[in-house]
Amino acid sequence: MLKICNISKSFNKVNILDNVSVTIAEGSIFGLAGPSGSGKSTLLRCIQRLESSDSGEICCNHKVAFMFQDFQLFPHMTVLQNLIYAPALKSTAEEKQLFIYKAREILRDLGIEEKASVYPGTLSGGQKQRVALARSLMIDPDVLLCDEPTSGLDMVSIMDVVALLQKVNEQLGVTIVIASHDLVFLTKVADRIALIKSGKIAVDLKPSQCTDPVKDLKEYY
Repeated sequence: MLKICNISKSFNKVNILDNVSVTIAEGSIFGLAGPSGSGKSTLLRCIQRLESSDSGEICCNHKVAFMFQDFQLFPHMTVLQNLIYAPALKSTAEEKQLFIYKAREILRDLGIEEKASVYPGTLSGGQKQRVALARSLMIDPDVLLCDEPTSGLDMVSIMDVVALLQKVNEQLGVTIVIASHDLVFLTKVADRIALIKSGKIAVDLKPSQCTDPVKDLKEYY
């Protein structure tokens, strides 16, 4: 379980998050919706401790991985090197071989094993997203935080992301928290969605229980 209690955060005296509280069930896919600047990405960064909150508490005793909006792949490293760089940094030669095997397994599961030896600059946006996901899975996370995972992708690639995240959730039991302004995407992938507006949760709903969840969410934009 991931519990967020009364989190507040401001930048230059502007409230970005204002006493936000939410509990995210283990093994679920949870969506954070909202317009640009609403605070959804800031909340993700607070969960990962990339930002410190001004007040409140985040209770998470699990291993957490973060997928950045811009992927943050090392351009001078191959796909395989990107995956094993961090885990193999202080490993023995034998351990490094195990990480290479694990990386290739993950790439195969995500359908891009043939891209192991190429550089990120040669990949499409959808392929970079898969590599970023693969790198996150290298640490066997319990919780995966995704910041705008469909940004700049076409509809076919977006549906690929939906399928990939659902596969990770169902097969590995990873709890996934997604920040996105794409309501259609969120309603397809998430079990539950909270919309943040002006730093507060304006609405919290389950798409499966709504006739038209996109319309219901848009009412609070």
